[in-house]
Amino acid sequence: MPAAPDTAATGALVDGLLAQVAEQLGRPLPARLREAFQHMPRHQFLPDRIWLRDGSGGYRDVDRTADPEGWLAAAYTDQPLVTHFTEGLPTSSASMPSMVARMLLLAGVTEPNSHDQAPLRVLELGAGTGFNAGLLCILAGDEQVTTVDLAPAIAATAQENLKRVGRTPTVVAADGASGWPPGAPYDLVLATFSVDHIPPEWLAGLRPARGRIVTPWTSAWCSYGTLELTASEEGPAHGRFHSFASFMPMARPHAESRPPMTAPAGDNSAAAFSSTGLSPWAVAGGDLDAEFHIGLTVPGALYAWDTSGDHAHTRLQIQDPVTGSLATVDYDGRTAADFTVAQAGPRRLWDEVTAAYRRWEELGRPSVDKYGLTVAMGATVVWAGSPASPVAER
Repeated sequence: MPAAPDTAATGALVDGLLAQVAEQLGRPLPARLREAFQHMPRHQFLPDRIWLRDGSGGYRDVDRTADPEGWLAAAYTDQPLVTHFTEGLPTSSASMPSMVARMLLLAGVTEPNSHDQAPLRVLELGAGTGFNAGLLCILAGDEQVTTVDLAPAIAATAQENLKRVGRTPTVVAADGASGWPPGAPYDLVLATFSVDHIPPEWLAGLRPARGRIVTPWTSAWCSYGTLELTASEEGPAHGRFHSFASFMPMARPHAESRPPMTAPAGDNSAAAFSSTGLSPWAVAGGDLDAEFHIGLTVPGALYAWDTSGDHAHTRLQIQDPVTGSLATVDYDGRTAADFTVAQAGPRRLWDEVTAAYRRWEELGRPSVDKYGLTVAMGATVVWAGSPASPVAER
């Protein structure tokens, strides 16, 4: 077992991390949040083997036994650290500290309550390593914090990590999609994974008129953005999206793997062939504002790029696994003014994506933080600019 780092060395590393976080946020952290980071040693929440992004789409591991200095330095760097893989895919991680700070600031737990207010009751969904729950314990009080994780082993490890630093929130192994009714009502429901809808159980567990949900957002098309949603006296919950965060999606019990994407063949009589002047890179080339809008308004559609050259120089493949609908958009390697389109299945996916993109242009190309969401009577309305400008209803 490597020797524990001394307090002075850890303190210097924490100060360095806080400087990185302040640079990312463009301002120093509020005093209470800064103190919470100083009193919650991140390295105490990490396993002896962690994985960092390698810059090429993969991960490289850092082992505490083989490289104790590198491991400790990684613990206090402003980057996400994968802590667990399942079937070759990362399924649990220590979130990027600046993202943790952004979400806590958005959640409104960094300022003390006034004397006439009851303590905030907090439900964290996705215990992970326990680090975020530890910060919440400092900010809201151990007895006010409940943290839930679907995986019993991850929940148990989080609880052990928290006990190691003297923190005792309620730790539960359960399905986060159902919230945790025994502790309701909550002033704050904070998710550390992304969702594509707000589970009704989360809303049911909120304290009326003041309860707040903060969660990363995802869609089949685009995993990006954070939603802040607040309950109202009248019943509907209203909120806005914010332009930060890309988190792992909510894990589901017995989730099925996504089927492989196959494109309509050229000799398939069921496919409809056409051409388009809309570049596939316009809708799937990294413009997060455009992709966020498409994800909100073309539900269930996902994409992948094929650069193998087997079918075309470059191909954008679009699929709806539920209906089996497929579409491809081919670039021939010569002209970017015209692209060949094939569509098959009950949905004409490229037509839907094109209509969504044109609508985004008509709206003035709004950024992610111009969008909002209203939930009432089981219906969800997505709007751009204001609730008077709906763009989708679910």
